[in-house]
This record gives sequence, C-alpha cells and structure tokens, in this order.
Amino acid sequence: MSVSIRLNRKGTKDRPYYKIVAVDSRKRRDGRFIEQLGTYDPLLEGTNFTIDLAIADKWLAVGAKPSETVNSMIRKARTAAAAAAKA
Repeated sequence: MSVSIRLNRKGTKDRPYYKIVAVDSRKRRDGRFIEQLGTYDPLLEGTNFTIDLAIADKWLAVGAKPSETVNSMIRKARTAAAAAAKA
C-alpha cells in the first residue's frame, strides 16, 4: 500500500476548508483517510494551517509521499518551530 499525505477538501461552495491527511494513494481526493495530520484554511491571512510535525515525520519515515502543497506546509512549519526554539 502506497501512502500519500495530501489535502482533503471540506467546506461549502466558495468557502473551502481542507484537512491534511494520510491516505492510501489509490483512494479518491475526499475519500476515507487513515489519519488526520492537520488543517488548512486558505481564506485566513497569515499562518492559515496547522500540522502535527510528529505525526507527519512518522508517516514520512515509513515512506509516505507528500503532495507539493503539503510539502511546502511541512517546510514552513519546521522553519517556524526552529525559529521558536531559538527564541
């Protein structure tokens, strides 16, 4: 089974809201997922996502492949965590 980390769309028309999930790559976009890692709200300004880096690292360690969008969110979250640790 190949696992990917991607966005799962929720919300209504013109009001998108996404869950960041680990899912079997053969499942459809909004299908059943294995585990939720965080959320993403594109309508908010500033930091508009949350992600649990511990769970994301667990999935990446076993070979899960993140989508481009989720990969950029993980990089931003790691940068913010490193900056917070230094301060």
